[in-house]
Amino acid sequence: MTRQGDGTEPGPAPAEIYSISRLNREVKSLLDASFPLIWVEGEISNLARPSSGHLYFSLKDGGAQVRCALFRGQARALRAQPREGMQVLARARATLYEGRGEFQLVIHYLEEAGEGALRRAFEALKAKLAAEGLFDEQLKRPPPLWPRRIGVITSPTGAAVRDVVTTLRRRCPAVPVLIYPVPVQGAGAGERIAAALRLASERAECDCLILARGGGSLEDLWAFNEEVVARAIRDCAIPVICGVGHEIDFTIADLAADRRAPTPTAAAELATPDSAELAERLAAYGQRLRRLVANRLTDRFQRVDWVAGRLVHPSRRLADMDRRVAELARRLRLAAAAHRGRLHSAVLRAEGRLSARAPAARLAAVRTRSAHAGRALRRAMALVIERGHARARAAGQRLTSVSPLATLERGYAIVQRADDGSVVRSAAALKPGERTATRLADGVVDSRVEGTRRS
Repeated sequence: MTRQGDGTEPGPAPAEIYSISRLNREVKSLLDASFPLIWVEGEISNLARPSSGHLYFSLKDGGAQVRCALFRGQARALRAQPREGMQVLARARATLYEGRGEFQLVIHYLEEAGEGALRRAFEALKAKLAAEGLFDEQLKRPPPLWPRRIGVITSPTGAAVRDVVTTLRRRCPAVPVLIYPVPVQGAGAGERIAAALRLASERAECDCLILARGGGSLEDLWAFNEEVVARAIRDCAIPVICGVGHEIDFTIADLAADRRAPTPTAAAELATPDSAELAERLAAYGQRLRRLVANRLTDRFQRVDWVAGRLVHPSRRLADMDRRVAELARRLRLAAAAHRGRLHSAVLRAEGRLSARAPAARLAAVRTRSAHAGRALRRAMALVIERGHARARAAGQRLTSVSPLATLERGYAIVQRADDGSVVRSAAALKPGERTATRLADGVVDSRVEGTRRS
């Protein structure tokens, strides 16, 4: 009887013989089919970075290790590059490298072990607060256009406070800045930040708050991902601008704040107007205002000149009317002379015709009628002239009646103070001993007030 499997004697011929390639290939297929993408945690060791850009290393724990491969495309997308001794959380696929028959993990994603837990906590808190409506846009309040004082909640020794204060002084040096010092990292930092927000809200010393911190890892920024900070931001009575980390960093505080800035410097720019730009705008407004005032004054001056040109002194109007009357009288005399000339010519023509006929009686009758006509004409001419003079005198009298001098001629007088020439309209306005000048139609009487009485 032949023993099998002890290596001392050959057994029966095998039914199927595997080549090494086939064996590795089928084992690889079994692994690929049996294990989906899995999460593994371990420490990086034996890290190699060949020129191809792929990364090769081992992941180990206290009892075992496994070879890993991280190909170039996935390596470039990592936030933090792997380093020797880093504790990581990796999403990987278990497989076999056929060429050497080595079991390995092909890494699809990798992050520091602590950061993965923090990121899951971040997403959970974000979903919870969003469901409560804590991030709604309707709750956001715009920062004031002209803040009277700006509060800055940050570490008093970090780079962020220097960047914020420098930017505020450059853009709007007239606005005072109040620092609320808090720790921005480590245990209890979130509670201290929330307490500073509540303190600023209670004191109401500022009308705009900047919550700021420089960049860092997710763990470094975790104080700004705590629920107590998000609720303190929303409960704060003052608009809050959050400038935490760099542009790629995003925290729960950014979502809860009234405005989110990518950096602390950008937060300071959001909180203040640019004084240089405002000075330019004010200068432009001043120049425009000066142009408008100058144009309005020019228009008013032109209107005053036009109105002044239409005003005519009564003496000038009387002189104009005298000239008009004289002109009408002259034209009337010329017209009368022309009429007499035409009549005389008509008489002469008639006499000629009569002389040609030579009837004495008719001639005498014609002469009589001619004499009557001449007298009638002279009377008519005298009447026309007299009427013209009467109209001229009436017009002169009407003009004289509206003249201030005519009022004086009727016995009235104008009383003026001797010192400034102002017209006295009431006896109560004069005091005993005050000197006056009384204007009459033909001159001025200087006098002194002895006393006044009501009429």
